[in-house]
This record gives sequence, structure tokens and C-alpha cells, in this order.
Amino acid sequence: MKAELLTIGNELLIGHTVNTNAAYLGRALASVGVLVRRAVTVGDERDEIVAALEEAWRRADVLVTTGGLGPTHDDITKKAVAEFCGVELEFHPEIMQKVREAFARRNMEMPAPNEDQAWLPKGAILIDNPIGTAVGFHFRRDGKHCFVLPGVPSEMRHMTDAYVVPTLREFSGGLVFRRRVLRTTGIAESALYELLGEPREVESRGVKVAFLPQFAGVDIALSVGPLDAATAEKLLDEAEAWFRQRVGKWIYGRDDQKLEEVVAELFFKTGKTVATAESCTGGLLANRLTDVSGSSNYFDRGVVTYSNASKMQILGVREETLARHGAVSEQTAREMAEGVRRISGTDFGVSTTGIAGPTGGTPEKPVGLVYIGFAGPDGSYVEKHQFRKDRLENKFRATQAALAVLWRELGKIVREER
Repeated sequence: MKAELLTIGNELLIGHTVNTNAAYLGRALASVGVLVRRAVTVGDERDEIVAALEEAWRRADVLVTTGGLGPTHDDITKKAVAEFCGVELEFHPEIMQKVREAFARRNMEMPAPNEDQAWLPKGAILIDNPIGTAVGFHFRRDGKHCFVLPGVPSEMRHMTDAYVVPTLREFSGGLVFRRRVLRTTGIAESALYELLGEPREVESRGVKVAFLPQFAGVDIALSVGPLDAATAEKLLDEAEAWFRQRVGKWIYGRDDQKLEEVVAELFFKTGKTVATAESCTGGLLANRLTDVSGSSNYFDRGVVTYSNASKMQILGVREETLARHGAVSEQTAREMAEGVRRISGTDFGVSTTGIAGPTGGTPEKPVGLVYIGFAGPDGSYVEKHQFRKDRLENKFRATQAALAVLWRELGKIVREER
């Protein structure tokens, strides 16, 4: 079954609201064998909505719209759908009662415009909305489905999960689309592709492969379908094994896993502890390490030593080191990592120092230059990275590189203990 999405709202077109609904719907429909072939956004204009409905209906088996079901003057989706279907709107007293009760629970009198929410195109199937006042609806015609949902993301997601997906599952014949993402770090897209070449062996089995550069890594997206669920999972397992055999040293996780989550799992397994000393990242590394519940089991402390004085006073970085090599240097990064490990008594110490930008760079030390220091029981070392000119991007990339160091070091311990 082929689907199209129609998201409605002027705020989407002018960029004031990010269209997260389309991404959620794409994943939800694929889970029941319905592949989204096109997504269109139109403004709050009745003629444009009707034209978009007519065009999509000619191509798709399933049409899902979001937006324009509220009580204000620009919420005209129901009228446009009624015109498209060639029917009148009809009043539903049961909807009116629920809307009144919703306002009563908040000790509020229902405004008059909310009465419009009780009118639906004649013959439409009501889709209940227990977390809002804008109901959705569903109609079938010529063997096709149209689902009309609110634009509020939480309401749209609830109605998709509770009604749209179960309804479509009955008509998909048990076929599904499946997608799996292998997440890498520490390797550029071009280098990854150079190692792998064109993955014809994987694609010849019916698995589509895409390389997706992210903010601080490259995702390898694998997708299959429409197939029965067991066959789809088998093909994805085989494809994943193929990639791990060739580039597994850079693959840290799957799907929505974050590197800090994977690192946390390794800390839990090994019982090791860590402390951080940050300069250019300003505490972002400590923040990411503590984003995981239970992080107090492995994270002891994080210090932000932005000035040279603080590096010396707190971490014991030598004045001679700073005078001779500067704050942004391999030597300073090493002494920062060793210093924070010493004062905290942790297994590991990790440091960051660099030039986040966009100012402060020199020909010798350009913007984006970052050093990651690591200290452990077996000694210390430093990694040098050259990122770009965007300050926030450089800070995040630096923390990703530091987390990658911990991921590799903890991974060694896990493998040695097996």
C-alpha cells in the first residue's frame, strides 16, 4: 500500500513550526507495510487543501492529513475535506458534550468557537482524541483510506498509535517495512564508503543501503520491505553482520542509541568510574555523561577550567606547560586528564581543550582545533582533532570524540574480561 501525507498550516510553510508529524507518520505507517511515497505541505487555504487532496487521492491508497482541526478561523480542514468528498458537515452532539466536559474539568467555560469542533463531514468515522478537544476522522472511498488528524504532535501521535496503525494493519496483509540504523563515530562518510565500496552484495538480497552523515558521525541505514516480519528481520540481521565484519570498529550502536547511552552501559558492566576536566566544551561532556539515569554510579565529578589559572589551581597543570605550549595543546590536555583523575581518585580522567570559535584562531591553532586527553591506570594519551568553524557544532563534536575514547577504552576491558 502506498501512502501520501498532507500537512496543513501556514506556520509550517514559513518555518515557525518544525514539521515533526511527517517523520513520525512515516515510521508508523512503515511498521504496518504502508510506505509513504510523498509528503506535501500546504497553507490554510481551502482551495489549496482541496487541490492537494484530489491530487494525492489519484496516486495513493492511504492519505493522512494533519492540522487545521482547531476552533479558530484558519482551521478549515474539515470544510475542505467535506468539499472534496462532496458532502455536508453534520453536527455530533456527543463530541460537543466531550468538549464541554474537557473545559469543565479545567474549571473553564467553553468559548463559543469550540462548537465548530462538533461538526464533521457526513459519513466520517470519528477518531477519538482523549488528550485534546479536536477529534479526528476517517473515511473510505474506492477502497482507499483517508485519515484526518490534528496537527498538535502529542494528539496526532496518540491517534496514530491507537487508531490509524491498527486500522491499516488489517489491510496490509501482514507485510511490513523494516529499517535498522547502524551508528558510527570517528570515521568520515568518504572514508567509510572507501572501505566498503558500493554494497552490492547486501543490496542484491533486497536490502536498501543509505549513508547518512549526522552532526558527529555517519549512520548506515538499512531498509527492507514489504515482507513478512520474520523475513525482514532475517535480512536485516544478515546485512548488519556484513557491515560489522567490515567496519565494526566504528559502529557503536543501533537505531536511536546515543553514544553516551552506550558508554553508560559499558560503565555499568565494568564498574569503572570517570571524572572530566573541560575547557572548550564548558561542561557539555559532563552533561552528556549524566544524561543517563544511574550515572552517579560511574561519574564522580566534572570541572570546567576555562582560565589558565583554574587549570593550574584545580588540576595542577604546570605553569611551564601553559607558557611553553599554550592552553590548547597536547601537553595541557594530558595534564588536565591526569590532574582530574588524581584529584577525584577515579579510574579514568578525560579532558577537552580547544578553540571553539568563531574567533580566537591563529594559523598555527585554527578554529576547530581540539585536543582530547585520556588518563587511566595504564597511562595517558591525547587525540588531536580539527573540526569546523561553528562554535556549538565544535563543542558537540569534541564531546562526541571524548565519549568515543571512553567507548573504546571500556570496550577493551569488556573484551579482556570475556
